[in-house]
Amino acid sequence: MSAEAPVLRHTVVSLPMELGVPPHVVQAIARHAGVKITLRVYAHANLDALRQALGNLDGKLS
Repeated sequence: MSAEAPVLRHTVVSLPMELGVPPHVVQAIARHAGVKITLRVYAHANLDALRQALGNLDGKLS
């Protein structure tokens, strides 16, 4: 396996998570034994998602 293969896999699995694909579907794509692995390794909170979540929360609290 080349050095690029793990990076490519990480990208292919992380991108659907960022696009809102349900974790159990991403788990099937990644062929993980359990969804906990998928969430622990690939569910990143990107900066835009954090800003949007905080903005939504602020809108509810105002």
